[in-house]
This record gives sequence, C-alpha cells and structure tokens, in this order.
Amino acid sequence: MAEMTIKKKRPKNLDLMTIRLPLPGILSIVHRVSGAVIFLLLPVLLWLLQSSLSSPETFSMFKSIAANPLVKLIFLGLIWLYLHHFCAGIRYLLLDLHKGIELESARFSSKIVFAVSIALTLFIGVKVLW
Repeated sequence: MAEMTIKKKRPKNLDLMTIRLPLPGILSIVHRVSGAVIFLLLPVLLWLLQSSLSSPETFSMFKSIAANPLVKLIFLGLIWLYLHHFCAGIRYLLLDLHKGIELESARFSSKIVFAVSIALTLFIGVKVLW
C-alpha cells in the first residue's frame, strides 16, 4: 500500500519534446526504427532486384533511375540504416554477454556505433554509389 502512495506522488512528464534521452537510449530507439524500416522495405528491395534481373532492358532502366542524385541519397540512407542496425546489433550482443554494461563503457560504445556506422556508410557510398 505504501508503494502505491509513493508512485502516485511522482511527477509525470508526458511532453515528449522535453525528455532528454542519453545517447544509449537514442541508439536503442534508432536501432528499433532501423530494424522496422529494413523489415518493411525488404519486400520492395527484393522485388526491385528480381525486376532488374529479369531482362537487360529492365536492368538498364533501373540503372538509369539509380543514377539520379536523389535516388543515390535514398540508397545512402538505406545503407546507413543497415550498417547502423548491424553495428548496434553487435553492441547488443556484447551487452548480452555482459561486456561493456557499465555506464561509461555503454556511453562510449554508443558513440562508437554511431561513428563506425557513419564512417562505413560514407566509405561504401563513395565506393559504390559515386
């Protein structure tokens, strides 16, 4: 009964724009969003791959569409989503093994995940897209 009265006296902040998450919290949310986007776009990407491999004409059509800078930017975003999800997944596997669960190392590994995913995205984007 005493626990119920303590919980009721706590202030509640329901304004989502004023909540400041730490970097590991932001990483967790972006990891979940990237996984959901990849999952939802996977059928579309597989359809595009199947269509581009069906004939030389459709391949050349998709190749001309992919040369558009806006499409390249979208591909760059998809590459970052995949690489971020991959790098964060490795981080979460290490956390499951109880490696880096202290506060400072968790913050540091969050910074590393963002830095590595962005660096790999730029490297792959330059090599593949441009």
